[in-house]
Amino acid sequence: MEMNREKLCTSKADVSSDSAYHCSTCHDDEEWSNTSRGRAKSRSLSASPALGSTKEFRRTRSLHGPCPVTTFGPKACMLQNPKTIMHIQDPASQRLTWNKPPKSVLVIKKIRDASLLQPFKELCVYLTEENNMIVYVEKKVLEDPAIANDDNFGPVKKKFCTFREDYDDISNQIDFIICLGGDGTLLYASSLFQGSVPPVMAFHLGSLGFLTPFNFENFQSQVTQVIEGNAALVLRSRLKVKVVKEHREKMTVQNGIEENGVVSTNLEKEVGKQIMQYQVLNEVVVDRGPSSYLSNVDVFLDGHLITTVQGDGVIVSTPTGSTAYAAAAGASMIHPNVPAIMITPICPHSLSFRPIVVPAGVELKIMLSPDARNTAWVSFDGRKRQEICHGDSISITTSCYPLPSICFRDPVSDWFESLAECLHWNVRKKQNNFAVEE
Repeated sequence: MEMNREKLCTSKADVSSDSAYHCSTCHDDEEWSNTSRGRAKSRSLSASPALGSTKEFRRTRSLHGPCPVTTFGPKACMLQNPKTIMHIQDPASQRLTWNKPPKSVLVIKKIRDASLLQPFKELCVYLTEENNMIVYVEKKVLEDPAIANDDNFGPVKKKFCTFREDYDDISNQIDFIICLGGDGTLLYASSLFQGSVPPVMAFHLGSLGFLTPFNFENFQSQVTQVIEGNAALVLRSRLKVKVVKEHREKMTVQNGIEENGVVSTNLEKEVGKQIMQYQVLNEVVVDRGPSSYLSNVDVFLDGHLITTVQGDGVIVSTPTGSTAYAAAAGASMIHPNVPAIMITPICPHSLSFRPIVVPAGVELKIMLSPDARNTAWVSFDGRKRQEICHGDSISITTSCYPLPSICFRDPVSDWFESLAECLHWNVRKKQNNFAVEE
């Protein structure tokens, strides 16, 4: 079924223009203003007579705190770069809005889980009959005998639009997504959209539920609020990964003799490069695979070699993935609104190799070291696992297509609630206080 995609956007934040923020010293303009965040700013410190005025450091609603002054002394200033990577917005101001009412919804259900059959049916009936929405469902979900043999569910099932993973492109036909399952269901939903991702509403019906804040008991009112555009959003950054492989093929030689008469066995010929791209929500994991040797991979940052990983492997994760495999490997946990990439070694041979956090705008490149004893293996959110050989490369940077996850309350409250409920963060028996002596 062909449908025109209804455009979706988050609440517009005031973004500074390229020419609005400039230095008065460099431009010979004493009276200049900063129009970022929708309000004018007074003169820079180098041109202001009242250096002690608190108006120069008015607190904003961004994660930066006070607006940074980019003039230093009477003549120095920061070179302005119009290619800004991202604008850090106050998490509380990220709200969902619709340009037009949503009409299509993708319902993703955890496969091989009988406990989700009844919630799945109730949700689909509510969406199709009470909200008159077009429901997209993966074809293999409807092949479940409990759904295929349910005669009462037949009239609703006939209204579904079905698709198959890796065969059908539904990216321009979905207005928003509803996930029924655990964190793996949300990761699977992310993998279906290699470009812009519709808003995702995730119900906690799985094992852990760190990324799924909604309970299914009151799903009708919660879904209605989302359809009406009354919800908070957290933009979970994803990684844009490009894998370049030196494509080789083995040549078959009759009787072990080539055309030029040279005896050859097991000959490989390089015939070009194979390029694959992925959008990753949690992490990219490079490990030693089945080999008993340590992995030996070089990590480059913006073209410069920063270290060689000798150990079981390395994890490159988003802030969302920092609470997954990276946390188990000893990394810190980062809030999803922080623009960063985390590099975490897996059982490194050096005790001083600690996890590090780098800015979201950098480009990482991982390659096998020239003297590596064995190949490496790479996986993306636990999927698409493949071997990496000498000459292959993995390029990783922050994607411009985040996953907009709908919040139950707000980004900060939901995150700390998940830390407490799912990971039991800082849970211990409280210390007794001293008895009050009379």
